[in-house]
Amino acid sequence: VLFIATANNLNTIPGPLLDRMELIEVSGYITEEKIEIARKHLLPKELEANGLKKSDIKLPKETLEAIIESYTRESGVRELEKKIGKILRKSARQYATDGYFAKTEIKPTDLYDFLGAPEYTRDKYQGNDYAGVVKGLAWTAVGGVTLDVEACIMDGKGEITLTGQLGDVMKESAMLALEYIKSHASLLQLNEDIFDNWNIHIHVPEGAIPKDGPSAGITMATSLASALTQRKVKANIAMTGEITLRGKVLPVGGIKEKILAAKRAGIKELILCQENKKDIEEIKPDYLKGLAFHYVDDIRQVVDLALLKEKVANPLF
Repeated sequence: VLFIATANNLNTIPGPLLDRMELIEVSGYITEEKIEIARKHLLPKELEANGLKKSDIKLPKETLEAIIESYTRESGVRELEKKIGKILRKSARQYATDGYFAKTEIKPTDLYDFLGAPEYTRDKYQGNDYAGVVKGLAWTAVGGVTLDVEACIMDGKGEITLTGQLGDVMKESAMLALEYIKSHASLLQLNEDIFDNWNIHIHVPEGAIPKDGPSAGITMATSLASALTQRKVKANIAMTGEITLRGKVLPVGGIKEKILAAKRAGIKELILCQENKKDIEEIKPDYLKGLAFHYVDDIRQVVDLALLKEKVANPLF
């Protein structure tokens, strides 16, 4: 007897059970792959299920792309199949009621009538006008996502505040990043009094969503460095990596999914741990087009790569 089990997240599987399994990892699809899957498999299947012929309703590639980007957020295609089915059911019902199809070719502009308002907005790079705002990369059960880390400072007594529903590991990453910056203040040409006279606030937006894991370590360190120096972060750059108390950068997982998220958000450069280079070499070149990679071992390299000498407009000091 052969048992085949599936799961979106390995963390929920008990260790002794996982130890007795042979793991086969199936990574998510890029948008282009989803379009082809929908065109060759999902659409014909749903047309037949709804009693329609291929010539009755057409969903061009640009419409399928709009459905994928605006109405689904998943690593697979299950939700995409449901959305296509919903469009075809509405078309079949309308034909059964009126005797004709109001739309024989569904365009992206017609999707509002079939699926309602877009459910998701594509992750976008929002510029580098503010100090302390750095784009990180995270892995979730539905694939990779970009994650903005924000840090700001204000007059106070050296207190630190963490918000954004962060898990214990992520809070520890923030504390590690701050302690490293404190102990290496001279590298950033910081006056050590700054830590006694200013409060620091670190926030990760989308506060309703729980977040955890060590992947945002170097992102938080860069965010703090930018806030405390008021230097601009390099445009169109994102990063992922764990940080240690002595400033070493450690490898993290989910690299392929994170790269796809970076491409969707318009990122041009990525900072990764040197040990993650082997993961990049296993990814098809098509996934890597338009991206430049920087491999680092130490947080000092990250700061040198990510921070510009130029200060933001209206700096605090």
